[in-house]
Amino acid sequence: MRRSKALLTAALVLASAAMFNTGSEAQGVPPSTAMATPDNAILLTVFFKHDQSRPLSELNAQLDKQGFYKAFPPDGVEVVSWYVMMGIGQVVTLRLPASRLREVNRVLEDTAWGSYRTEFYPTYDYRAVGLASHEKATK
Repeated sequence: MRRSKALLTAALVLASAAMFNTGSEAQGVPPSTAMATPDNAILLTVFFKHDQSRPLSELNAQLDKQGFYKAFPPDGVEVVSWYVMMGIGQVVTLRLPASRLREVNRVLEDTAWGSYRTEFYPTYDYRAVGLASHEKATK
């Protein structure tokens, strides 16, 4: 009985690890080039808050040195909008497959930090559902 519980526990741990680890990222394999489709797409809004204690020229020099514009956005990640929000910094909304969220996060950790403090807001497209509900309610 004790051995079967131990085997069951080990199987559950391995199954859980498999669900959360595709293997490729953990083993240093280049990130996926998966494209966003209606069934896997998320929207990711990123707030890039400027370090206002430093001049813009210094911030831009750091972004260049860290390769920010070369790496961001990663190939195949769609930029939905990219605005300057005065007094805050920049706000970028991306559309990407959920499986590439970690890749985008790593690009920003490696290239944006220092010039920006970042905030992330993953969402999904609710437009069709919301409009259908509105349409249904107005009939």
